[in-house]
Amino acid sequence: MYYILCMANILPKDKQIAVISMLAEGSSIRAVERITGVNRNTIMNLGVRVGQGCAKIMDAKMRDLTCHVLQFDEIWGFIGKKEKHRMINDDPTLGDVWTFCAIDAETKLVPAFRVGKRDRVTANTFVSDVASRLKNRPQISSDGMRAYVEAVENAFGMNVDFGMIIKSYGIDKGEHHQERRYSAPEVTSMEKMAIVGHPEMDLISTSHIERLNGTTRLHMRRLTRLTYAFSKKFENFEAAAALHFAYYNFVRSHGSLKMTPAMRAGIEKSFWTVGDLVEAAS
Repeated sequence: MYYILCMANILPKDKQIAVISMLAEGSSIRAVERITGVNRNTIMNLGVRVGQGCAKIMDAKMRDLTCHVLQFDEIWGFIGKKEKHRMINDDPTLGDVWTFCAIDAETKLVPAFRVGKRDRVTANTFVSDVASRLKNRPQISSDGMRAYVEAVENAFGMNVDFGMIIKSYGIDKGEHHQERRYSAPEVTSMEKMAIVGHPEMDLISTSHIERLNGTTRLHMRRLTRLTYAFSKKFENFEAAAALHFAYYNFVRSHGSLKMTPAMRAGIEKSFWTVGDLVEAAS
């Protein structure tokens, strides 16, 4: 293990940039190993080290933000094994894991994320973290997860306009059922509710965060559906999420913005390179 950690530290900078670039774009560890010739253990340790550094970057940069229209959602994954295969004496971090994230619908910035179980504890921690980073009264939208009601009230009190959008989905049947097995089912009805304050009903939506979830699944290999590339440890999953969101905020040009979300939000004046990200995370 000492040898592996040392290798991650002395790996030439161009190799580190190549490895992190491929991980951030959704390549698996074994694919990166085949292409770069870098040992998979070195790749994994470098990814964890840079990912943990990215978490610190996000924590430092995402302060005193002005986010007018926020959307919340959670994206499912698993660590080690799926929840249905967990044993009573297994590590409690194994099984289903959810990545809570927020997006500003105007700047497309992701101000915060939180990895954990889909419960009130994680929801409260996540929403409190978001609230600590804002300097304005936001409008927030979420799906119908009841834990958000308590979490938003605890974090914002009455200084928020919060609404929920509850969607009902149909059941796929017939000859095309297998073709749609991994597609989202059809939305049959949708209800918007004001929960706290006076949210603008037209702005209660989860469209932007659902689009972000698609981007996250595409670029974070551990969340790609039907893959062998799942995390074995919680810290590896969390580091991968931090790397993804830092890359999304600071490096990757957003298609509709033609700049990074960090630039649009006024946090940065120019694009970061992957080299900049690796350097800042070191």
